[in-house]
Amino acid sequence: MNLKKYGWLVLLLPFGCKSSQQIAYKAINADKALTTIAFGSCNRQDQPQPLWDDIIGDKPDLWVWLGDNIYGDTDDMTELRDKYNWQKMQTGYRQLLARVPIVGVWDDHDYGLNDAGKEYQQRGPSRDLMYEFLHVPANSPDRAHEGGYQSYTFGPKGRKVKVILLDGRYFRDPLKKGPDGKANVPDPEGDILGAAQWQWLEEQLTGSDAQVHLIGCGIQILPEEHQVEKWANFPTARKRLFELLGKTHPAGTILISGDRHMAEMSRISLPGLPYPLYDITSSGLTHTWSAPGDEPNHLRVGKMVFKLNYGLLKIHWGEQPLRVTASIRGDERQVYQTEEIRL
Repeated sequence: MNLKKYGWLVLLLPFGCKSSQQIAYKAINADKALTTIAFGSCNRQDQPQPLWDDIIGDKPDLWVWLGDNIYGDTDDMTELRDKYNWQKMQTGYRQLLARVPIVGVWDDHDYGLNDAGKEYQQRGPSRDLMYEFLHVPANSPDRAHEGGYQSYTFGPKGRKVKVILLDGRYFRDPLKKGPDGKANVPDPEGDILGAAQWQWLEEQLTGSDAQVHLIGCGIQILPEEHQVEKWANFPTARKRLFELLGKTHPAGTILISGDRHMAEMSRISLPGLPYPLYDITSSGLTHTWSAPGDEPNHLRVGKMVFKLNYGLLKIHWGEQPLRVTASIRGDERQVYQTEEIRL
C-alpha cells in the first residue's frame, strides 16, 4: 500500500439506537520509523478489556491486530457491524485509537464462523466490515482485490519496517478431520493463501529494501504438534512459505500470530535465512485457557503464558547485527517472557 502522511481524523459511530459520539483516531504516518510495535489477538467486545492502559503505557508506534479482534460468529452483517462498533466504543480502545496507528487482519471469529475458510458464504461483505473497522481508506488498492491481505512500509531509508498481513481465511481450504471427526489432521493437498495471495506475497518479499519484515497471520506458522488450527495442517503450504522466504531472503523477518488463547515463542532455522526465524504468538487480550496445561512444541523457546497478554517488539536501530527485543506482557505492567532476537 502506498501510504501518505495523514493528520488526525474523526469517525462518527452509532452508539445505541439514536445517538452518536465522535471518536478521534490517529492515522498512519508512513514516514515515521517504528521502534516499538505492539500486537495481540482474541478480544471479546463484550468482556472486560484490562490491557489497553498497559499497551498505551508502552508507547507503541503501531498496534497490530492478529485476529479475533471481535467475536462476531454470525452470518448477519448488521450484527457483525454492531459488534465492531461495540468494540470501538470501549473506553480503553478509544484511548488507543487516539494515540496509536492501527493495522491488522482477521482470524475466524471476526471472519464470522469458527475455524472457517473459503466455505464461509459471507466472506466478501465481512472483509469490507473488517476494513471499515481498521480504517483502510476507500481508495486503498487493498480494497480492489479479494481477501483481507495487506502490506505497509514504514520509516526512512535504512530504518524501514515492512508489515505484511496474511489472510489465512478467505482462500483457505476446509480443514481435514481425523477419524473422530474433531481433531485436525494434515492435508498435503490443501492450501491457505490462494494463488493471487501467493503471487502478491512473493512480490512483497522480492527485492524489498526494508531492514525488518514483520509477517502476521491469525494462526500459528511454526508449531506443528497440537491438533487445532495451524499452518502445519497444510504442510505443503507451510513448506512453500519457508521456501519462498529462503528464495527471496528478506532481511530481518519475524512472524507474529494469535488464535491460541495463550502466548509462546517458537524458533526454527531455514535455509536461505542467515538468522533464526521466530513465530511470536500473543493471544488472549480478554480470555485465555480456563485450565492451563502443557502442550508439546519442540520449536518452543521458553514457556507457555496463560495469563492475559499482548506482544511487544522493540527495534534497536543502529546495532549490527540488528537486535529486536520480543516480549510477552500483561496487566499491571507484568513482563512474562523476553527474547533477544539478532537479525
